Amino acid sequence: MRTFDPERVGRLETEAWVAYYRRRWPTFLRAAIGLTRHTFGLPWPATLRGAWLVLRANQLWAPPAPGNDPDGARRCMARFYALVAERRGAPFDPAEAARLEVEWWRVHRERQHDDAALADALAALYAHVYRVPAGDERVRTAARERAAAMRDSDRWVGEGCDPASPLVARERAALIRSYTALRSAVA
Repeated sequence: MRTFDPERVGRLETEAWVAYYRRRWPTFLRAAIGLTRHTFGLPWPATLRGAWLVLRANQLWAPPAPGNDPDGARRCMARFYALVAERRGAPFDPAEAARLEVEWWRVHRERQHDDAALADALAALYAHVYRVPAGDERVRTAARERAAAMRDSDRWVGEGCDPASPLVARERAALIRSYTALRSAVA
């Protein structure tokens, strides 16, 4: 959980985001399987269960508000984080981790052009799950780079979700920088 490969995780998260916005759920699930396995190092049965929970949470969140189900998304993510905590012996509260996860989703949706608020929400999640200070500069860098990736992703969505757009490569590069900083903070 603390020794992930930033390049692999950044690439997989990019694939997940592209699939999410294009509503390609089988592709999203494949990326979620990779993310669950390579970010949290779960054994295969737990990886598959965790990826399914992440998929369901994202599907419940995906419709524009008020048609989405934030409570359902939080329940799925709480089950996901409980699985991670149990399998990895991680000392975090799964319900709080789920609340923080869906909170950054909310901040992103409601305040897409407020990178500072989004970075704060991401840093709070990282601090809780990895037990690192939210103010650690490496954690802040990880959060800022992930927020920058989301800005590129939002622009990509606004331009029509072309998978060949150079914005996808920019998003991937920012995510790799984000996960490089996060790994440095948590290793």
